[in-house]
Amino acid sequence: MSAETSQTLDRGLRVLEVLAGSPGGLTVTELAGRLGVNRTVVYRLVSTLEQHALLRRDAKGRLHIGLGILHLAGAVQPVLRDLAQPVLRRLAEKVGCTAHLTVVEGAEALALAVVEPSWTDFHVSYRVGTRHPLAQGAAGKAVLLGRSAGGRAPAYVTTTGELQTGARGLAAPVRKVDGLEASVGIVTLGVLDESVVAPQVVAAADEVAALLASTGTSGVAG
Repeated sequence: MSAETSQTLDRGLRVLEVLAGSPGGLTVTELAGRLGVNRTVVYRLVSTLEQHALLRRDAKGRLHIGLGILHLAGAVQPVLRDLAQPVLRRLAEKVGCTAHLTVVEGAEALALAVVEPSWTDFHVSYRVGTRHPLAQGAAGKAVLLGRSAGGRAPAYVTTTGELQTGARGLAAPVRKVDGLEASVGIVTLGVLDESVVAPQVVAAADEVAALLASTGTSGVAG
């Protein structure tokens, strides 16, 4: 490890990463085994992280990510909105549809940023904070698509009338951003020319991913 880094901080962050990937929780012994360090070191790390509510113990003594992580995740959301807003604005103006950035929160899709086109006679009103199941609507289904492995997975998904009668949605996953599950999409009540709109939505999702990667920003999926 480089002299400029902190071994203790590195181990603490690794504790959080390991627990985030262990929905059933881990014992101290199991965690020590995953980290490759002795139990005494893990006990000290766990005690410190517990004091900051970054991890918790269940009734059986198994360790889980704590609610303090939600406060950190909430602080990241405005950063995501600010980065995505110009991309969504360009997309909405180009295709004449309401554009949105959606992230995962628990088992739901959460609309984090929404931009409506300025020049259309009518468009779908889609509110920031709107939630729906991941398996319903283009935005959520695009997130699930992003979990698919392999190069043969489709680049985007389309839906009709799943969240609002007559509404058509098209969304693409924001890929390869560590710790973030998200999608960029559009929704309209008009005719949706998939051949024209889909490449622009996919490009917008890729642009958001590139912006997040270039700034070192990542989200915490709840």
